[in-house]
Amino acid sequence: MDDEGRGQAGQHPPPPPPPPVAPAEWHIFAEGKKNPSLAKRQRKTQKLKVAYEAPGHEKGESHKALEALGWEPQDWRQQLENIRTMRSGKDAPVDWLGVEHCHDPSAPPKVQRYQVLLSLMLSSQTKDQVTAGAMQRLRTHGLTVDSILQTDDATLGSLIYPVGFWRSKVKYIKQTSAILQQRYGGDIPASVAELVALPGVGPKMAHLAMAVAWGTVSGIAVDTHVHRIANRLRWTRTTTTSPEKTRAALEEWLPRCDRVGGWWGSPLCPSHTDLPALHRELWGEINGLLVGFGQQTCLPVRPRCGACLNRSLCPAAQSP
Repeated sequence: MDDEGRGQAGQHPPPPPPPPVAPAEWHIFAEGKKNPSLAKRQRKTQKLKVAYEAPGHEKGESHKALEALGWEPQDWRQQLENIRTMRSGKDAPVDWLGVEHCHDPSAPPKVQRYQVLLSLMLSSQTKDQVTAGAMQRLRTHGLTVDSILQTDDATLGSLIYPVGFWRSKVKYIKQTSAILQQRYGGDIPASVAELVALPGVGPKMAHLAMAVAWGTVSGIAVDTHVHRIANRLRWTRTTTTSPEKTRAALEEWLPRCDRVGGWWGSPLCPSHTDLPALHRELWGEINGLLVGFGQQTCLPVRPRCGACLNRSLCPAAQSP
């Protein structure tokens, strides 16, 4: 019978074609033709495991890892906005005596960057008022790489006293200045890795130097104020024991930038150079915002919780 006669009345229709075999099952299909029981057994036991499709109440390690990636503190957006409101006056010591205000704006750019770095080195374990006084005396004396290298240790010590650990800082300033002269032509390095390799320069100083001296936000600068407040607000998944651990914990979840108007970015938020007025750099904002908040309201001892807009949202304020 020719092809046209097939399927006519009284004839049995041809059997339907077998269902297509998914690529992932081709090896099962090929082996099953030799051993049908093998294909049947493998189809029963084979299961595609996807981390975000953990069934019901069962949560594997991969599911927990994905949950960790999406973690963020409760009410952090409102807490941050409240702190901005409390800091809107910009009248804390950091706002007029911080590192941004200690260098000579009329000096050549290279000298300004050097002065920024020295003010950061002096600021460790030192109040802003003391740091600003020391920087003023240094600028009057002459604050360039060459002038510092020509200054004897006793004179340099008298100029920076009473900053914290001033004797050690005399040594670090001399060593760092020599390195800058020999390796960088009197300028400062333009990377965090090179900055922290300098004597007396830590991660917080390096990130602030990148932001103030080079205009680049390389990370969140965390000092004792930021470290304390981040833990009080529970902005870290677990309690952190050092500023550097706090920095790493904050950078895991805090967006690099946000968009004014309610849209919030992700930790990988790109720079929006086309719409600078609509975006706020969060990583660069956090240090100055929380330092001033810590100087005025969230004090190390006897914080002024009664005057804080976050008193009903702060876990530390709720604890006995």
